[in-house]
Amino acid sequence: MLSSLKNVFKVRELRNRVLFVLGVMVVYRIGAHIPVPGVDIGIVQDMMFGANGEGAGGALEFFDMFAGGALSNFSVFAMSITPYITASIILQLLQVVIPQLEELARQGREGKKKIAKYTRYLTVVLAVIQSIGITTYIAQFGAVPDASMFDWISIIISLTAGTAILMWLGEQINEHGIGNGISILIFTSIIARFPMELAETWTLFRAGTITVFNLVLFAILAVMIVAGIVFIQQGERRIPVQYSKRIVGRKVYGGRSTHIPMKVNQAGVMPVIFASSVLLFPGVLSQILPFEWAEGLATLIQPGSTLYMVLYGTLTFFFTYFYTAITFNPEEVAENMKEQGGFIPGIRPGRATIDYLDKILVRVTLVGAVFLTVVALLPFAMRPLTGVDIAFGGTSLLIMVGVALQTMQEIESHLLMRHYEGFME
Repeated sequence: MLSSLKNVFKVRELRNRVLFVLGVMVVYRIGAHIPVPGVDIGIVQDMMFGANGEGAGGALEFFDMFAGGALSNFSVFAMSITPYITASIILQLLQVVIPQLEELARQGREGKKKIAKYTRYLTVVLAVIQSIGITTYIAQFGAVPDASMFDWISIIISLTAGTAILMWLGEQINEHGIGNGISILIFTSIIARFPMELAETWTLFRAGTITVFNLVLFAILAVMIVAGIVFIQQGERRIPVQYSKRIVGRKVYGGRSTHIPMKVNQAGVMPVIFASSVLLFPGVLSQILPFEWAEGLATLIQPGSTLYMVLYGTLTFFFTYFYTAITFNPEEVAENMKEQGGFIPGIRPGRATIDYLDKILVRVTLVGAVFLTVVALLPFAMRPLTGVDIAFGGTSLLIMVGVALQTMQEIESHLLMRHYEGFME
């Protein structure tokens, strides 16, 4: 492990990418503590956690977990990256119903650049709407002492600019760093709360609220979850591919056997992130619209409720298939194989290959979708079973382990390309 870690810093390009990611994580955490001007942070924290430190924030407290505490600090990064995630979901869903967007998605790099531009514009629009909603909500509790038009505009601009900066940082990680930028930012938010969660758990243990048995049971379940995540994330169905021989001049090309690695969890942790972001929307909506039905909807779908769990599991299952369909296109894979003279033994090239890949993809993804759904809902079973109410159980654990595995796999590929020994076997 140590020798593999040394190898990371031997490769100049890889070293620069890793250091760049670490630098962005530091910038993100610094920004999470820069307060928005004109807001009484003490009132915001009392509103979210209660004057006695007891959780009273509902959806906002859950939202604060993805913001890494930036919302309770009401910093410039208070809204985190959720407007960008919401914008990405909307654009990806629109690709199914709007032919022009679907055509852009098929145009390769240039088409994806245009879709990314539309996503940025929509992110800013959603960030403005969400910042108005949050500002309106905290103003009801007196958190905006001088409620002048100037203060309102400065707060909205600060929050919107914070989201735009995070969106830009995520894209910079994709380009100059390693791993998925948005996932790493969320990973950083969850990790930042880890010490505080441990301290709160230790306080509850010393007070006698939870016992050693509760902690041991929670630790065993956490280890089982991590092992299951690693097992599923690494699992894949290998579809054999044979390339026919081609003679060009005096050289012989092809004639080799390989395989298509179809991962059990092709979508990674994105379905869980998408589902969580969608279910945060009713809470935001109740802040923007001062209507009883909006508040009732937010109360009905607040984290921990029965309806929330049902919707959370359903959305996780749906987004697993949806995101897999975006990242793995059977038609494109079959076409590339055909152009290179490859075929699946026993399957004719063309439509038969597409149907075969599609059938295998649906079956393999089912295992990943069921697993992600179970892990996403596990925290709601762990809390009454273990008596330990820790935010990084289940969903957060899935995101942390999933992002760490994905990043390590990318580092692994860089090391193996340069004939260095990697982390994973």
